Amino acid sequence: MNISLCTITFRHHLMSLGEIAAWAQSNDFQGIELWGAHARNLAQQPDRNADWLDTFGLKVPMLSDYLPLDGDPETLRHKTVELCRLARRWRTRKIRTFAGNRGSLSVCEEERQLIVDRLKEICAIIAGYGIRLLVETHPKTLADTAASTLRLIEEVDHPAFAINFDTLHVWEGGDDPIIVHRQMKQHIRHYHLKNVRDRSDLQVFEPANVYAAAGSRDGMTPLFEGTVDYVDLLLEIADGEQIDASLEWFGNDCLDILRRDRRQLRRVIERQEPVRRAINFS
Repeated sequence: MNISLCTITFRHHLMSLGEIAAWAQSNDFQGIELWGAHARNLAQQPDRNADWLDTFGLKVPMLSDYLPLDGDPETLRHKTVELCRLARRWRTRKIRTFAGNRGSLSVCEEERQLIVDRLKEICAIIAGYGIRLLVETHPKTLADTAASTLRLIEEVDHPAFAINFDTLHVWEGGDDPIIVHRQMKQHIRHYHLKNVRDRSDLQVFEPANVYAAAGSRDGMTPLFEGTVDYVDLLLEIADGEQIDASLEWFGNDCLDILRRDRRQLRRVIERQEPVRRAINFS
């Protein structure tokens, strides 16, 4: 299992990508998942690219961005091509986005079809670059439940279309992540790993809160100290072909938390003495 950290973790920190890369290298990470905003800003530094990151023994497994699926179609095409060019610079073959910004129960069939058609168009564009489009399982999108996500996979029906499996959000949608994982395993190309203290704390991950420098971080927990039990899921997804996953931490004390989570993650995957199990998926 290749484990990455996310540059979005450092959205409010005065750390350069070089400092992040050096820290990642010394703490057993294999990659750095680049936030789209960071990738665009780094375009002004031509010496920062995949070759440079290779010197740290790291790769960029995925660019994570937010394509405006329900906006102007020409703007969408322009942003898609821009991301593809950035992906080439960092030698990654995965771009992450959300399936719109409204939940599956909040849209009519016409609105859903618009998002599906836009996803198909994006897939046609990025396939020409040898890239896959990954839609993240996420609330307030068309991938907010297992049923809607599986339906979306059938509707888009494109070889360049895949899933970024955010375990916490699958659980948030009311589904058992292990069962859902087995249902859509063949379509999953990346995993986001994070946890929360209790279901009542899920609002802490609302975008308006997460992206605010003064937003609350109360309820965010280290990976193995929250309500979602990751041990069985990690053993299942690690028991097979090599996969990519990212520790997605939005809270405080990021270096300490990421270091500890990475260490415990290795112990679980290597089936050493297990860490404390959290509450199960029910």
